[in-house]
Amino acid sequence: MNLPRTQPKHTQQGRLPPVRRPAAVLAVLAAAQFTVMLATSIVNVALPQIRTGVGLSESGTTWVVNAYGLAFAALLLAGGRAGDLLGHRRVLLTGLALFAVASPAAGLAHSPEVLIAARAVQGIGAAAIAPAALALAMDAYPPGPGRGRVLGVWGAVSGAGGAGGVLLGGVLTQARGWPWIFHTVALGAALVLAAAAVLVPPAARVGAGRFDLLGTVTVTLALTCLVWGLTAVRGAGWTDGRVLGALGGAAVLLTAFALVEVRRPNALVPPRLFGTGRVAAGNLLMALLGSVWIALFFFLPLYQQLVLGSGPLATGVGQLPLAAANMIGSAVAPRLARRIGAAATVVGALLTEAAGLLWLARVSAGGSYLADVLGPSVLVGLGLSIAFVQLTAFAVEGLPPQDAGLAGGLVNTTRQVGGAIGLAALASLAGSVTARAATHQPHTEALTAGYRAAFAASAAVLAATALLAALLTRRTSREPEPARASRTPLLPRT
Repeated sequence: MNLPRTQPKHTQQGRLPPVRRPAAVLAVLAAAQFTVMLATSIVNVALPQIRTGVGLSESGTTWVVNAYGLAFAALLLAGGRAGDLLGHRRVLLTGLALFAVASPAAGLAHSPEVLIAARAVQGIGAAAIAPAALALAMDAYPPGPGRGRVLGVWGAVSGAGGAGGVLLGGVLTQARGWPWIFHTVALGAALVLAAAAVLVPPAARVGAGRFDLLGTVTVTLALTCLVWGLTAVRGAGWTDGRVLGALGGAAVLLTAFALVEVRRPNALVPPRLFGTGRVAAGNLLMALLGSVWIALFFFLPLYQQLVLGSGPLATGVGQLPLAAANMIGSAVAPRLARRIGAAATVVGALLTEAAGLLWLARVSAGGSYLADVLGPSVLVGLGLSIAFVQLTAFAVEGLPPQDAGLAGGLVNTTRQVGGAIGLAALASLAGSVTARAATHQPHTEALTAGYRAAFAASAAVLAATALLAALLTRRTSREPEPARASRTPLLPRT
């Protein structure tokens, strides 16, 4: 049965009518999310070849990764709100088109400036795609078991996109050369764009009011300063004047943004979004999870290549168990939450991932993939995926449709910004440990010492995150009955 091509009317509750062929729609939207996550990690393995091919400096090489992440994180809130006001489908298609055009431009680049600019445009497209796709997926399935399956799929494709990017990047770089990582992403984005144009039904606007231009500009500049300052730390250090200036500017702009938003009737981040406490808790915990997530896919391939001596292809193949565990965890997460409770599920998942990272903190310079990487990768993949599914649910469930895109943009923003903070801090820690160890140890052993420190610190962060989740749950359960009856609880009780 064909999807309707006319704009559907809203129900009295503000929800769209049931979507025809929701499974096909979900598949397309999940593919869009996979493409966004794939582009985050697909360049990691190919960075040495990209540096040689385009003539990048050491600092320029890092901006092949940072330009995408910076634009993505800084514009997610704006992308989410644009979807709420202009229509999620329209914003999704625009983002996919932008992504599909920027990707081949990166593959054809012959200068550092063109490559980095193309990666930034990719990030702008991703900032439109991610919140719109999540909002459309949530609209396709009403609350209940079906909604849980949606979040399970979302967790699977998000984690698999990170691990799959390392695998596909390794395969393409070794077989065809680094430009093909961008050409392949372009082809994938074009196919998803065509499928979305046909299968995703047109949607009427679900939001009302005007776009908060002042709030958008303020928070975008604030996030740009914050993410730029944190990513520049790896090359310049924490005491560099530019880094301190950027971080100070971010603090001033974020303060101004908070003051502006409480006084504006059409605020970019309206205070009502945090009325139940669920959104605030979900985003706080997601930021902490993100601080470890992005760093994992940075340090693990480096250990495999620089210490174990694996090539790009072997490094990519080595991510398959992690990706498989991620998909399994995402599939069982909704069932697990129904059986033991969402709160116990997220705490257990965080502790499982922490155990895997603590295991990785024992890697050795003379180790092997089977002894040092395989087992902890499975634990990390299971814990990461289950935690991601539950935290996404906490951050987006129970909100009216006019805020769906914004909530999706917000949870993606906190994950990305948390990732930038975590990667900067963990890279600084690993670098300082390696520098100290290099004075009396061989190079590979010094590198390994730095990676061990990063993995151990990541495990500590996740253990603290699990404790925080448990405390938030306990506080919620102690609310008086009238408060509980009047609103959805922060975290479902076990």
